[in-house]
Amino acid sequence: MQDKQTNPIPEADVTNAARLANIIRRTSLEMVHAAGMGHPGGDLSSADIIAALFSGVLQIDPLNPRMPNRDRFILSKGHCSAALYATLAETGFFPRAWLSDYMKPLSLLNGHPDRNKLPGVEANTGPLGHGLPIGTGAAKAAKLLQAAWRVFVLTGDGELQEGSNWEAAMAAAHFELDNLTVIVDRNRLQQGEETERTVRLEPLAERWRAFGWAVKEIDGHDIPALLSTLRSAPFEPGKPNCVIAHTHKGRGVSFIEDRVEWHHRVPTTEELAAALKELAGANA
Repeated sequence: MQDKQTNPIPEADVTNAARLANIIRRTSLEMVHAAGMGHPGGDLSSADIIAALFSGVLQIDPLNPRMPNRDRFILSKGHCSAALYATLAETGFFPRAWLSDYMKPLSLLNGHPDRNKLPGVEANTGPLGHGLPIGTGAAKAAKLLQAAWRVFVLTGDGELQEGSNWEAAMAAAHFELDNLTVIVDRNRLQQGEETERTVRLEPLAERWRAFGWAVKEIDGHDIPALLSTLRSAPFEPGKPNCVIAHTHKGRGVSFIEDRVEWHHRVPTTEELAAALKELAGANA
């Protein structure tokens, strides 16, 4: 059962996050089309989560991206880099003009994020299962330094088949890292197949709880719920936080949504035009 959120969220915060999510969807599709490669299904499923984080949760400064007390966001599902790059450009970490170089040879905008090349990228990700271990180390560092900054890690659900995630989950609970939040983009599809037909994840919430985490389940496209839930961490003192965000792969575009082939399919010119028209209507 999904938790119902009751904390009121200012309407302006919801509007700003929804606007950013729509920009992420439109921009990432344009980037994938121009590059001729990418992972649009996951870009679209995670857009609302990333928008909520960057517009109303993370304590960050685009003009000072390495400030010591910033919150850390790690995109563990690094193949969805277009969504992250669109967000960073829109929120002022670098010029939007850079997006046209997405995946070009020697581009700063690799297919997978590189912290050595772009401001706002906290960790090099792409090999799945690495983001949560990195985030666990960062959260432990904050505890050792008695620092107030927090760590948020966005994982894919298929990615949870990597054992390194569960090693990190055990360590995070052992060290009582309640400054660490993992958000699972639970769209139930991975490359080529449904997650439950590949390696069964359910009962997913109970698995996280068994590892010692405080867990909340929400609609990952419900922006007020996302803002309320992510702002309310830690959920229980002394426990790391897990948000299972139930989403739809390809959210926002009818002919992409819940279609496994759009994990890495590139839209044609006609499909891009149709998708952008749908998204423009959603933002009207």
